[in-house]
Amino acid sequence: MATIGFIGLGNMGGPMALNLLKAGHAVKGFDLSDEAVQRIVDAGGSKADSAVAAATDVDVVVSMLPAGRHVKGVYLGDAGIIAASRPGTLFIDCSTIDVDSAREVIAAAEAAGRPMVDAPVSGGVGGAAAGTLTFMVGGTGAAFAAAEPYLQKMGKKIVHAGGAGNGQAAKICNNMLLGISMIGVCEAFALAEKLGVEHQTLFDISSTASGQCWSLTTYCPVPGPVPTSPANNDYKPGFAVDMMLKDLKLAQDAAGSSGAATPLGAAAAALYQQYSDAGQGGADFSGIVRMLREMAGKA
Repeated sequence: MATIGFIGLGNMGGPMALNLLKAGHAVKGFDLSDEAVQRIVDAGGSKADSAVAAATDVDVVVSMLPAGRHVKGVYLGDAGIIAASRPGTLFIDCSTIDVDSAREVIAAAEAAGRPMVDAPVSGGVGGAAAGTLTFMVGGTGAAFAAAEPYLQKMGKKIVHAGGAGNGQAAKICNNMLLGISMIGVCEAFALAEKLGVEHQTLFDISSTASGQCWSLTTYCPVPGPVPTSPANNDYKPGFAVDMMLKDLKLAQDAAGSSGAATPLGAAAAALYQQYSDAGQGGADFSGIVRMLREMAGKA
C-alpha cells in the first residue's frame, strides 16, 4: 500500500481521502480547516502541518483545490510541493481549473521527474462519499496508468481523456451541458406548474420519454419524484450554485480562446450569475427553479 499526501479536504476531498484510507493506504492530510483534517485523523490518517509537509516523503499526492491560482500556488516555485517532493512522486490533481493552468503545472512536474495527471471529477458530494465518482483524466499514458489504481478507490468510472489538461477540457464541457440541462428541466417544471400539470406526472412522462436526462431522473429539481435530490432538503448543496458558475465561466473562457460558439452555455452562465448575485451562491444549483418562478411572478 502507498503513502498518500492529500491536500484539500473539503466537501469533495474529505470523502475521497477517507475512501483511500478505507482501501488500506496511509493518508497524510492537509487543509486550512482543522476540523477537516481531524476527520481524517479520526479515521486513521495523519495530519500534515502544511501542503509541503503533505507532499514530503510520500508516494502519491492528491490535491483538490478551488481554482487554478491555488493549484499553481501550491505546486510551483521553490516553495512548492513539486520542489519539496522526492523524484518519482506521482501527482494527481482533482481540482477543476482552467486548462492552461493544468498544463502549466503538469509540464513543471514532468520536467522535475514527477509524473502528473489532471483528474477532475463528476458525481458530487454523494459520489465522493460512495466512491462512485467519474474521473476525467489528462496526462501521458504512463502517468494515467500509474494514477488509475488510486482513482479506482475513489471512483467508479475512470476515463483517459488524452494529454495534459484534457481532463479539465472534458470536465468543463460536461458541466456546461449539465448547467444547460438543469435550467431546461427547471423551466419545464415551472411551465408545468403554470399549466396545472403535477410534478410527479411530468416526471413519469419525461423520465421515460425524449426529455429524459440526468438532471431530471437523478437530480430532479422539485420535491417528490426523486427523494434523494437536494430539492427534498431545502436545496442544501450537493453541488453549489457558485461551483456551477465557476465551471460555466471556465467553459466560456475556453470557448472564447478556442473560437467555439456556445450561446446556451453563455445564457446558462448569465442565469447562474443572476442567481448567485441574489444571495443564493451557497444553495444547490438545482434551486435555480426558484428564481425562474420569481421571474414569472414579475413578468
